[in-house]
Amino acid sequence: MRRPRPISLSRGITLRQVAPNAVTAMALCFGLTAIRYGISGEWERAVAAIIFAGVLDGIDGRIARLLRADSRFGAELDSLSDAIAFGVSPALILYLWSLEAMPRFGWVVCLVLALSCALRLARFNATLDTAEQPRKAAGFLTGVPAPAGAGLALLPLYAWFITGLDLFRDWRLVAPWVVVTAMLMISSLPTLGWKRMRLPPAWRLFAIMAAGVFAASLMVAPWHALLALSLAYLALIPVGLMTYARVKRRLATSVPAVDS
Repeated sequence: MRRPRPISLSRGITLRQVAPNAVTAMALCFGLTAIRYGISGEWERAVAAIIFAGVLDGIDGRIARLLRADSRFGAELDSLSDAIAFGVSPALILYLWSLEAMPRFGWVVCLVLALSCALRLARFNATLDTAEQPRKAAGFLTGVPAPAGAGLALLPLYAWFITGLDLFRDWRLVAPWVVVTAMLMISSLPTLGWKRMRLPPAWRLFAIMAAGVFAASLMVAPWHALLALSLAYLALIPVGLMTYARVKRRLATSVPAVDS
């Protein structure tokens, strides 16, 4: 009689491998929960859910690299989560909050934002296996990332929360802003990545203090803090263009001329 083979524990997966994907799943659930709050008209909770999804999206990749748990499955799940949390959810919230009042084309504007987010993520996935990515190597991104794009698209809501003015809820203001945000996401503009954002050593303490004040502001006056963050990010877009142009000129002058 043959004896049964002992069960090998090595065939399973460790919690270390599951952790990053679990965080990504949490971000996806926050994005879907934002839609639920939007349907019931709880706008502050809806926006807060998307912001939480953005925070989780910012740390899942770092957790994967820290635990050495990167995988193609995780990358695909992350893109799916981003498409829902930062494309579909903000689009539906903005539609229910403002664009529904727009004659005929309100839903079209909603689709533009969701589709632009999906196209950006598809472009990103298509370049994952590309060996040479000069922009990425130099610390630049192409277009506005999906979480940042969602945050920018919700900027009229921040202003409405702060002021209570119906001006910021008017579809005549919201619709053009949503389209501009969508175009920024699928544009080829070079934007600054984390690796490119460097501070002089003398500014280190000021940067730490600013981060602490911003974190406290999120607790005391979250919409003011998010509005300020969105405006600061918009101001960094032309800075990224100028920095990239300077890097390109430096690389062009450093390449030795080839005699014909």
